[in-house]
Amino acid sequence: MDFLLTVLKIVFLLGFLILIHESGHFFVAKLCKVRVNQFAIGFGPTIWKKQGKETLYALRLIPLRWVC
Repeated sequence: MDFLLTVLKIVFLLGFLILIHESGHFFVAKLCKVRVNQFAIGFGPTIWKKQGKETLYALRLIPLRWVC
């Protein structure tokens, strides 16, 4: 059980670090007037999504990858 909890902590910590990194790309693209069609957290089936003015924001089932 401790091993599983440790693995989950590592997965979410890495996911958080990737989120910060990819958010930097997203904000620089917006500042430079580059169109961003989609910004998704994770991969797999979509859990939640919201359409902005030009960007589709989504939360996916497996939080290990960001799509920009």
